[in-house]
Amino acid sequence: MSTAVRASDTPYAVEVVAGKNYFWCACGQSKTQPFCDGSHKGTAFTPVKYLAEETKRVFFCGCKQTANQPLCDGSHNRT
Repeated sequence: MSTAVRASDTPYAVEVVAGKNYFWCACGQSKTQPFCDGSHKGTAFTPVKYLAEETKRVFFCGCKQTANQPLCDGSHNRT
């Protein structure tokens, strides 16, 4: 697998907590989207670490095409 699987046609809205690390699934195979569950093992993919600097709602990419990993940049509207 060299291309990420499109996990969703929309971003995932998540309330993040300041100081907490989140690991975004880059391969699209995780059963716990948008977060990594280890499904990438044996592939070239690795999860992307996101450190929440403040407690707020963020939008994690679901289409896996964002140029702003792990956050949505609207790529799901173009692909």
